[in-house]
Amino acid sequence: MTEAEWQEYREQKAEAYHRDVYDQSMEAREEALEEVEEEEEEDDFMRAHPLTVAGRSRTSPSTVYLPKETLVEPVAELLTRANPKHLAESTNRIFGGSGLPFSAATVPSRLAREQKAIPIDPSHAETGNIEADAYLAAVMPGTYATVMSTLVEVRKRLGTPWIEHLFKKKGGPMVLDAGAGGAGVLAWHEVLRAEWQRMHEESGSVSKGEVPLGKSTVLTAANTLRHRASRLLENTTFIPRLPDLEGAERAGAELEEHNTQQPRKLYDIIIAPHTLWPLKQEYQRKDQVEKYWSLLNPKGGVLIILEKGLPRGFEVVAAARQHLLDKRIASPSSTETPVTDDDAVPKETGMIIAPCTNHNKCPMYASEGISAGRKDFCYFSQRYIRPPYLQRILNATDRNHEDVQFSYLAVQRGRDQRLPVHDLLGKGVVQDDTATLAAFEGHEWKASESGPAEDAEPEVTTAEDVNPLALPRLVLPALKRRGHIVLDVCTPSGTLERWTVPRSFSKQAFRDARKAQWGDLWALGAKTRIPKNVRLGRPRDEFDKKGRRIKVQKKQVYEIDVGSQGVRGVSAKRDGRFAGEGWDRKIRGSGGRKGRRRGVEALEELD
Repeated sequence: MTEAEWQEYREQKAEAYHRDVYDQSMEAREEALEEVEEEEEEDDFMRAHPLTVAGRSRTSPSTVYLPKETLVEPVAELLTRANPKHLAESTNRIFGGSGLPFSAATVPSRLAREQKAIPIDPSHAETGNIEADAYLAAVMPGTYATVMSTLVEVRKRLGTPWIEHLFKKKGGPMVLDAGAGGAGVLAWHEVLRAEWQRMHEESGSVSKGEVPLGKSTVLTAANTLRHRASRLLENTTFIPRLPDLEGAERAGAELEEHNTQQPRKLYDIIIAPHTLWPLKQEYQRKDQVEKYWSLLNPKGGVLIILEKGLPRGFEVVAAARQHLLDKRIASPSSTETPVTDDDAVPKETGMIIAPCTNHNKCPMYASEGISAGRKDFCYFSQRYIRPPYLQRILNATDRNHEDVQFSYLAVQRGRDQRLPVHDLLGKGVVQDDTATLAAFEGHEWKASESGPAEDAEPEVTTAEDVNPLALPRLVLPALKRRGHIVLDVCTPSGTLERWTVPRSFSKQAFRDARKAQWGDLWALGAKTRIPKNVRLGRPRDEFDKKGRRIKVQKKQVYEIDVGSQGVRGVSAKRDGRFAGEGWDRKIRGSGGRKGRRRGVEALEELD
């Protein structure tokens, strides 16, 4: 057997091995789904509080499995045209070597790797064949998982009426994938299929019909990536760039003034993962956010901004959030504020859907820009099963799953559940200190309007009584201790607090706190609360490129000798620590450094 034949044999064996592992994972997924259904029917939904169930943010099951027919198999077929060894070497070279730290993956912070954006952007036209293959293999799986996790959370917070309204639209919903190369559209289609199936199961209809997937648009400037993405998607339009800001605003004005139907260039949902960090300047990111906002349907369009779960990725998302709050999203009390000359663009109705349950300044983004030494930031995690081709590139043999971390923001234009007219419960969501205090006291039981009665049993609060958008969110995994649970939450007041739920507080609350997951909304209160200490670092101008603190120049005093003929000389004032004429300091002992010449020499005497 020649060396080439031996290499081909090894590649075939590796491919067969990883495919078997993936098939076993798919079988485990089906078993997990069955177990989840049984638990929901028999145990979990009877024991968990209704508000705890409504506040869960994770997918079901908690691990995302990439769709085999629409993503895994088509991509695997596309990658067969490339040499596996060449593909693995190129992917590792492009995305930072072992573990692919510069892809959608996030390596552990203990490795102290450089924080860097994904080097391949679908909006760039200069992308070769091997770069396009590397993007499909290394970036698209993790991006699909994070987008799916975000879409599930958006669907939960906006409720069933949001999806049903999109299904009833003429032509179906319109979606724009602005940075995932088509992975965002695939995730959106999976959500639509699941909702379509749920609607028909609840109605008892036998004939489901085709799912109204609507129209999809994908931003891909490179021909190589566009040709590959077109193999994965149907009924999809590919555009090389976004329309300019003026044209998009003009289209929105025409919609409001002349046209009552949905125009072609306004979208019901815009998915923009990994598009802001690659931009170098802050004004470029603000312009990009303005483009996305102008392309949203002003009657309920949803914008999702997503970046890697690293300090710099969070800062980019937090800056976009603050920009929208400052320039675009109005609070309910200021929707009719007159426009001044300095503020040419009026604010409009809108709201933050997730992850924030407040519209104040982010407590983890105290200073704008980059903060060196940041340890605490807002991010979340999603586990997914790697496809076989990514397993081969990583040369992974011990496990086939990966936990990808991400920071995100989901906002809606034209609707605000803080207003009763848009609230699902018709009351209007309150996001302030009152909501925080009510959540701390707990929503386990309904408050009796007629006062306490001896014979009346308290009623359990449900999602129809309290909107989850008025609840605090867990920003870190719960700390389980003996006899109590510690929850780190971001409150509706816009503060970070640490809540403690002991066993003596409530049996239901203690049970649900033990089951609480990172990112869930918490409704059952706590016994104690204290402010959470966060390490936000320092602004970048206090550190150099290597992270070392820049020493502040000390104040130097100069003596000017002025005589009858004018200035005779200038000398630095000495405090007695240094000796010697013309020297800044004297180094005592042998082997020491030689003293420096004084920086300011005496001026020559004027004639």
